[in-house]
Amino acid sequence: MNYDRIYEYRFKGVDRNKKLSTWKIIAEFIHTKLGKPTTMIDPAAGDCEFINQVPAKERWAVDMGEHTQRAAQEGIKVVIGNNLEVDLPKNYFEGVYVSNFLEHLHSQEDVANFLERMFSILKPGGKIAIMGPNFKYCSANYFDFADHTVILTELGVAEHLYGAGFEVTEIHDRFLPLSFRGKIPVTDFLVKLYFQMPFAWRFMGKQFLLVAQKPR
Repeated sequence: MNYDRIYEYRFKGVDRNKKLSTWKIIAEFIHTKLGKPTTMIDPAAGDCEFINQVPAKERWAVDMGEHTQRAAQEGIKVVIGNNLEVDLPKNYFEGVYVSNFLEHLHSQEDVANFLERMFSILKPGGKIAIMGPNFKYCSANYFDFADHTVILTELGVAEHLYGAGFEVTEIHDRFLPLSFRGKIPVTDFLVKLYFQMPFAWRFMGKQFLLVAQKPR
């Protein structure tokens, strides 16, 4: 599968600067949600839209594509390869952020294996945040994306997290809209306001957000 061309097609017409501005706000929100960890890793970093902007002292990015190396800011540790196989330090990170990745895996067993790997690299007391499309609320267009393979809801992901050893601390079945192609214009003011108004998530959110902690 040619991911570079798929994503080029998917985000055609999306304002790159507005997208990055939105990711900056998301990164700050997630960083705070995780307790402001000093060491953070994005194990499916893509174009580094999150990890470039999260205000952590030490940042790692993992991905299969060389484009991640090109996109990463200076100072970010980039590891190219399969996030289930590359060499990562055990019991090292204080925070992990996984965004729109689990649904790309090939089976529920792959999801379990991935989360067990994330558990192993977190310090005791470290936290993981996972965001992704909730099939419960977007079943009609869940498979409009060529790389979506595994069906997931917030409850299934919560079970996976618990099975991997985590203590689940937050479950939001609705968080962000499905994509950046919504009808409402994306501005910094509206995005910040949206995060401050969780009741609005109930109307617009089609992606889940879960936070879990590795026991101390």
